[in-house]
Amino acid sequence: IGVLHSELDLYGKYKGKVRLDILRRLADRKNGKYVVVAGITPTPLGEGKSTTTIGLVQALGAHMDKNVFACVRQPSQGPTFGIKGGAAGGGYAQVIPMEEFNLHLTGDIHAITAANNLLAAAIDARMFHEATQQTPALYNRLVKKGKFCELQLKRLRNLGIDKTEPTELTEDEVEGFA
Repeated sequence: IGVLHSELDLYGKYKGKVRLDILRRLADRKNGKYVVVAGITPTPLGEGKSTTTIGLVQALGAHMDKNVFACVRQPSQGPTFGIKGGAAGGGYAQVIPMEEFNLHLTGDIHAITAANNLLAAAIDARMFHEATQQTPALYNRLVKKGKFCELQLKRLRNLGIDKTEPTELTEDEVEGFA
């Protein structure tokens, strides 16, 4: 399909990511055909989109002698929890090695999950502290060493407060900040 080795970030023998730089290099090349396989009738085992996609690519490549590839999304975590199929196809039309495909592929989904969990923990901690502390105590926990950090100064500016010393804020400004 014309992808150079320098345009690939390989993850083992069977998977990788294509760098977006390829779009500039191939900008003058005629576009190929793009087929979207979508479904709207979910079942407990999925909709069959992956099996259809992989089967279609196999048929176009083997029987019509076309230069083809499939771009499939990361599967959901459903198979990890035994809820549904793995979005890797089935029968003769499946992505192999299925275990790698179903369990994180390149690690991106793990990074997204970790970031989501970190954000959820931060929100949960903030809600806990707001619910269990009075505003002055929360303000004192937020403002360490008696001075604002750069991010806090930006928050003050966004609130329309031009003060830079923590002791200069009025009760209303402390309430708004905290």
